[in-house]
Amino acid sequence: MFIHKIDSEVSLALPRPQIDSEPLFQIIEKSRQELQVWLPWVPAMKSVEDEEKFLTGILKNFGNTCSLNTVILYKNTPVGMISFNKFNTTNQYADIGYWLGTEYVGNGIMHRAVAGICDLGFRDYGVHKVEIHAAVDNARSNGVAKKAGFHFDGSLRANELLADGFHDENVWSLLRREWEKVDS
Repeated sequence: MFIHKIDSEVSLALPRPQIDSEPLFQIIEKSRQELQVWLPWVPAMKSVEDEEKFLTGILKNFGNTCSLNTVILYKNTPVGMISFNKFNTTNQYADIGYWLGTEYVGNGIMHRAVAGICDLGFRDYGVHKVEIHAAVDNARSNGVAKKAGFHFDGSLRANELLADGFHDENVWSLLRREWEKVDS
């Protein structure tokens, strides 16, 4: 199993569909009310089989270098996911998506996971820039971007379709040269 260790508590791992689908689905179930507000895919995730099918599909995308989706492990337990949703090879950037089970919020897990995936993006994938897009009113996601050292680039009007309609979206970015200063 591929694991990218971030610190003594947090790691990122390539998903193992037959093993990880059950615990990830259970986290989604327990956190469904909070997650579905910000993540349009949550209502369609109705079974362990749905999660297994999703994980199998993202591994295919990984094999085609279209995206990188990882399971966030906290103390070796799956607690959510973080991904490069797509790579823009022309302009050498990638955008991050993430979710975390409600019971794990407040432990500093997500900003560490963001730092870890940025490390992979800049070191292994050679991206120039990493972006986070978050609904303006998603305080937690915007807080993660800020805490992880991302620069606020601005807002796009009615750019994100969520369950209750279109929301304005904040765009945050981290450039390789900014990351290199922090990393050194």
